[in-house]
Amino acid sequence: MADTVVPMTNAEQWISRFAEALGTVPPDDEEVSALLGLAGVAAHASERTAAPISCWLAARAGTRPSDALAIGERLAAVLAAEQT
Repeated sequence: MADTVVPMTNAEQWISRFAEALGTVPPDDEEVSALLGLAGVAAHASERTAAPISCWLAARAGTRPSDALAIGERLAAVLAAEQT
């Protein structure tokens, strides 16, 4: 695999094709924005690795991305307050 050249695709193409491979539909623009927001909150409140795992947890829980973002923002505020 190391010798295989993989052509670059943009994020939209990747997400569309990955969703298709999973048998689901890709997120809409609002969901993408909320997921990126959640990833940013998680990465800044913790370590970068928390970003993708937080998005996965939200999906596993069946939580809408906008709700997951709100929960993440509240948690980040609580954690920040605990640090002071």
